[in-house]
Amino acid sequence: MAEQSAAAPSAPAEGAAAPAAAKAKKDKKAKPKDLVIPPKKPKLSKAERRALQEAQRAAKAAGGGGKPGKVSGGEKGKGKDGASAAGGGGDGSNRARGKSVSEEEKKDGADGEDGAQGGAGGEDKMVSLFSHLPRPKAASDAQLSSLSADLQSNLHPAVPTLGHLYLTHAVIGGNARCRAMLQTFALLLQSYAPPPSTRDFRHDLDHSLLKPAFQYWTSQCRPHSVSMGNAFSFLKLAVSSLDRELEWDAAREILLESIEAYVTERLEYAGKAISRHAGSKIQERGDVILVFGKSEVINKLLLDAALVDKKTFRVIVVDSRPLLEGRDTLEILSRAGISCTYVLLNALSYLMMREVTKVFLGASALMSNGSVLSRVGTACVALLANSNHIPVLVGCETYKICNRVQLESITGNELGDAGEVARADCARAGPSNRWSAGEEDEKRRDVLADWEEQPNLKLLNLMYDLTPSDCVTGIVTEVGILPPSSVAVLLREMSPDITGTS
Repeated sequence: MAEQSAAAPSAPAEGAAAPAAAKAKKDKKAKPKDLVIPPKKPKLSKAERRALQEAQRAAKAAGGGGKPGKVSGGEKGKGKDGASAAGGGGDGSNRARGKSVSEEEKKDGADGEDGAQGGAGGEDKMVSLFSHLPRPKAASDAQLSSLSADLQSNLHPAVPTLGHLYLTHAVIGGNARCRAMLQTFALLLQSYAPPPSTRDFRHDLDHSLLKPAFQYWTSQCRPHSVSMGNAFSFLKLAVSSLDRELEWDAAREILLESIEAYVTERLEYAGKAISRHAGSKIQERGDVILVFGKSEVINKLLLDAALVDKKTFRVIVVDSRPLLEGRDTLEILSRAGISCTYVLLNALSYLMMREVTKVFLGASALMSNGSVLSRVGTACVALLANSNHIPVLVGCETYKICNRVQLESITGNELGDAGEVARADCARAGPSNRWSAGEEDEKRRDVLADWEEQPNLKLLNLMYDLTPSDCVTGIVTEVGILPPSSVAVLLREMSPDITGTS
């Protein structure tokens, strides 16, 4: 009994110790009284960030000072953000909010700048489906002077001159652009001399002459065509194949001869061979041939069929805005005495069903899966001809064959100047502009002159589209008329080290 009575008081003592330990642990976790916890950063939507940026710009312009991301004193406490800042404790919350805004601005960065330049209310005028494509450069003389002085001083004057011709569409078409590029390279080689201190003139030629010119045309003017890319690869291979110990004068002669041989064999002779192969498909009398836009090789085969083979046929020239390249085709053929009809793309269905017997189309590039990349509108012509069981022949030189596989026109394409779509007449600088009316009439008809200031309005000007191989009857090359399924075989035979499946 005495042991039990002695043990009894120990139980209440242990029970009293447990709350004391819990209280001490709770006091240890208690927050210091002088600790200021900033409020959570407000999570803004994209529209709210843009509106906040515009308000900050306006406040900065009105007050003449202050850093972007800070709000003036009169704005504190206003709105939802102001209330949360006041509840969080003065300047500390404002600094936190300013930091948050600056981070959001960096996150949204390019959208805010592009939107401010795009149109009314900072609206971005880029169609979101094609926002991954490079934006077209402004076709103006001021663009040529936008480069730095260092870049300008390292370029031959012929390089920006040709770039301006590319930019204004004065030189247009795969063959014309490639030929002009090679001729410019030949001019550069004639005036180039490697530095005396160089150890390998091939390296200096590649990095100080060829690459800067090609990068200028591609980045400052227009994306290069497949024909230009293949020709540039050929020229680089020719440079790397030269003997390192060769004298520069001898090496220059070899390169100039290589350029001349490439133009003669891959462009001129190839065009004559295509004309001979495709001309055999034109009947002696009564054919009605439809062409779209302008193609150098198609114009040549029609002229040879009419003037050399003395065949009688009629040509329907289908054209589309904004470039209206078919006007040049119409002029070339009509001057040669060929009977022509000129229509726009919207009249195609009526003509295709009633008159056309054959369709001849040009190509900017030929993919390894047989698809044809050409001027936008070509796929529409080929699709309608295929639905009406009319043969479609595509004239394409083998140097335009690409080892890529492309299934649609969205992933890989080129954007033209959207302002060209808004113009009432031809947007291209060239001979066809003589059809345009006076400046006063043009301004009066130009109802979309202020399209950039109109909200909720975006214009799209695509340069190319992709014609599926199913819509093509045959591809006419210098080696003969091939089915689209044989393009990969032809590519492999011409370039054994290229698989044609990349």
